[in-house]
Amino acid sequence: MSRVAYVSSYTPRVCGIATFTEDLTRNINTLNALEPAAIVAMNEPGSSYCYGKEVVLQIDKEDKETYQQVAHQINSSGFDLINVQHEFGLFGGEWGNYLLTLLKKLSKPSVTTMHTTLSPNSKGTQSLGQANIHDKVVQGIGQHSSGIVVMTKMAADILREWHDVDAEKIKVIPHGCPDIPFVPSDQGKKDLGLDDRSVLSTFGLLSRDKGIQNAIRALPEIVKETPEILYLVIGVTHPQVRLREGEKYRKRLMRLVKKLGLEKNVEFHNRFLSKQELIQYLQATDIYVCSHVKKDQLSSGTVTYALGTGKAIVCTPFYYAMEVLDEGRGLLSRFRSPRSIAECITRLLEDPELKARTEKLAYEYSRAMTWPRVASRYVSLFREVIQ
Repeated sequence: MSRVAYVSSYTPRVCGIATFTEDLTRNINTLNALEPAAIVAMNEPGSSYCYGKEVVLQIDKEDKETYQQVAHQINSSGFDLINVQHEFGLFGGEWGNYLLTLLKKLSKPSVTTMHTTLSPNSKGTQSLGQANIHDKVVQGIGQHSSGIVVMTKMAADILREWHDVDAEKIKVIPHGCPDIPFVPSDQGKKDLGLDDRSVLSTFGLLSRDKGIQNAIRALPEIVKETPEILYLVIGVTHPQVRLREGEKYRKRLMRLVKKLGLEKNVEFHNRFLSKQELIQYLQATDIYVCSHVKKDQLSSGTVTYALGTGKAIVCTPFYYAMEVLDEGRGLLSRFRSPRSIAECITRLLEDPELKARTEKLAYEYSRAMTWPRVASRYVSLFREVIQ
């Protein structure tokens, strides 16, 4: 059987890509179609983690020499293919260009999963020099990878049309989600003692880009008609945000809750939940709220998990959401608009038939995104590239 090494952040590091890679490799291992996954872990400077035995090599993000050293070690190993889980901030250099050092040195085929790439519209916020560096990194990844995985058709179009990535290399494989049965929120709420509440939730690593302040500002109008509403903000502050500014953003949100008199309607769960806990909270959720402020986001594990549990979703129209919530699978609010968020939530609360229809469409759509199916598609792609 073929052996694949995955270059990525990895648990116990608190990082969305780390969680994705753990889910992906665990489900690929379950298929018994490849040798057990090996991880090449990306580390922040000065960090140290108690990794499992599956982590066989490590790269210091800002140490360019370790990229070359690891490439040589991989080339002289028994690996048949390398899968890079790519996010710009995961790798060192401008726009993560140290990754190109690794890819250029590899003699083994590689498949790069691109969790993010910028659209032409978003480049207007960058200097010309920064935009050029970004383009060179993306084009370099396309040139030196045997295959590219993206999670939406829109991301594939951007790579092909704006970065000249070979269309033959690009494959669309969705972000994975748990394969679990649909559980009505009333049943899920009993287990958490929330029977008498209408539950909204948001989960994930906290940062300003999440726009949670806009969801909180939407609540006063909702509380007038639904005083039992409870908004759960679940998750720790993003580690990089905490390094730069501590808990400044969370404290700002808590002050906002107090200012608006919403202490009985908002709860902060400052924990990094296990997957089982996360699913339990999602199953108890009536409406999942995602109020991101940046349009160019091309993947979202949180929205994917909400789809996978059959939630009615209210979301700002960033690129990933526009694609996966199309055709009635969720409601899109305007960016940075508490009033629009409130209107969407109210529509669902006041129209049980609309809410039930949205949940059904979301859950049905997510069946093609369950981790076993996603893992199977990765294995097929890896075999195709190795041959």
